[in-house]
Amino acid sequence: MVSKDQSIGGLIFIVCVVVGILYTAGLFYWGTSLGNPNESAWSIEFWLIALPVFIAFVAIMGIGAWIGWTMATTPPPKPIEEITTEIEEKKEEAPPPAPEPKEEAKPSEETPKETAEEKKPERRRRT
Repeated sequence: MVSKDQSIGGLIFIVCVVVGILYTAGLFYWGTSLGNPNESAWSIEFWLIALPVFIAFVAIMGIGAWIGWTMATTPPPKPIEEITTEIEEKKEEAPPPAPEPKEEAKPSEETPKETAEEKKPERRRRT
């Protein structure tokens, strides 16, 4: 089944491709010159404007078509409710953590020495 995002993406893709084809056909096949409509030759001023506009338009339509294609072919994400139930099920299945064993009391002579060593970071030797 197609999701709402996929159908919107497909619609964007189709509109961009159709508009791009119609613009290209209108520009190169159905167009008339900018000056005199009876004149059959295209003037250089027209091409100075038309080519950059055409390239930018096709690039924008290409980006729009790519976005539409990506939206149309990407599967929809899972609903949040389904994700939360999966997390809750995993928590229920997992065994409770084992209690940590208590450490035996050490003589007071060793404790200050160990804490002083723990405070110093280990130095790595350069090779």
